[in-house]
Amino acid sequence: MPEERTALLVDFGGVLTTSVTRSFRTFCREVGLPSELAKEAFLEAYSGHEGVGPVHRMETGEITVEEFGRGLAAVLSERSGVEVPHEGLVERLFARMDLDEAMFAAVAAARRAGIKTALLSNSWGSDHYPRDRFRHTFDVLVISGEVGIRKPDPEIFHLTARRLGVAPRDCVFVDDLDTNVAVAQELGMAGVLHRQTAQTIAQVAELLGLDRASLVSSGA
Repeated sequence: MPEERTALLVDFGGVLTTSVTRSFRTFCREVGLPSELAKEAFLEAYSGHEGVGPVHRMETGEITVEEFGRGLAAVLSERSGVEVPHEGLVERLFARMDLDEAMFAAVAAARRAGIKTALLSNSWGSDHYPRDRFRHTFDVLVISGEVGIRKPDPEIFHLTARRLGVAPRDCVFVDDLDTNVAVAQELGMAGVLHRQTAQTIAQVAELLGLDRASLVSSGA
């Protein structure tokens, strides 16, 4: 039987919240942006020149959220013919995301059971994080814009493990992007690709050697 892991690393957007993509799509509908045009603009913002686009630069703190929003609003407005104000653009993109209370409860329950817990998040600014909730959920917070590294850079996984005082092989990592999960697995972590809350909780419980009911009964 494989050795049980002792630490849990969890993404924020799309794991501890409802779908990021769904929130973006709702925003596009509300302002009248064609979905395919917006999708293309978002993909370009991620990739950019030689894989270092505006999203990469924002998530590592190289540019501010306001600078990113101004640039993205200009691209969306020019290509669609729809005037997209840049003020508060990032906040409006995330406005339709809600916290996944069952996932929060499961992570907090794992921590109470003796598992070391860390938030590992690529940040689009820091204002949208419910930091009051984090105090009861995580031992460590690693947010890309605060450390200058972003997933899937292996160093941010190593940094998180070091801050928890564990080796990568001791960790379970949960994310909704397969590229991030793949890198974690290459480093020796157990990776869980999040798609559905109940399924993720069951996988995490098994990998941590915990009773699934102890996580679910805490709020799922």
